[in-house]
Amino acid sequence: MQQRSSHILYNYWNEVRGDRFAPRRFDIEPAQLGPVLSETFILECDNSQNAQFRLAGTRICDSFGREFRGNSFLDLFQPGDRDTLIEHLGTLRVQGAVVVAEAEAIVPDRGSVRFEIVVLPLVHTGTSINRMLGAITAIDPPVWLGTERLPALDILHYELIWPEGQPHANVDCFRNPPALIPELADARLVRVDRRSFRVVQGGLHDE
Repeated sequence: MQQRSSHILYNYWNEVRGDRFAPRRFDIEPAQLGPVLSETFILECDNSQNAQFRLAGTRICDSFGREFRGNSFLDLFQPGDRDTLIEHLGTLRVQGAVVVAEAEAIVPDRGSVRFEIVVLPLVHTGTSINRMLGAITAIDPPVWLGTERLPALDILHYELIWPEGQPHANVDCFRNPPALIPELADARLVRVDRRSFRVVQGGLHDE
């Protein structure tokens, strides 16, 4: 995470979380996020393929030139990136990962703009992850940002971060102790064309 908004949101989320897998939705107080509230969002997710915006800050909507409430989070990205997002949002929901990505929108005759995106797990009802808290922050925003409707984003880089330094094996930690923790995989960096992908301290575990 490089952007101030991402750090503020992550640190607040982590403080509220304490020693739990994730904080509950109503533990999050918008007033405590004043400086970054316009760049934050909340997703409703009954599964990793159906994460919809419940709330999106004004700066996010202004930057992209549209409203997000009720729309799919996956639709924010190019179709070729959506399977990757589904996989990593699944890791967020099951193992408590924090997803951090850098993505780019290219506007003909204008240029490009990059965003840092952070997504964090929340519990709304029950004991499983069914909400996500996040931020979308423009990196060195161009002067024209907000005057054009942005196209779908192309993911350039992502990483998965576990706040405890290791993945949780059991999302139901509100009632039960964690099951056997899988062996951590070494962080690895993969580059394809302009993209780089890095997985930090975890990911899928081979049997």
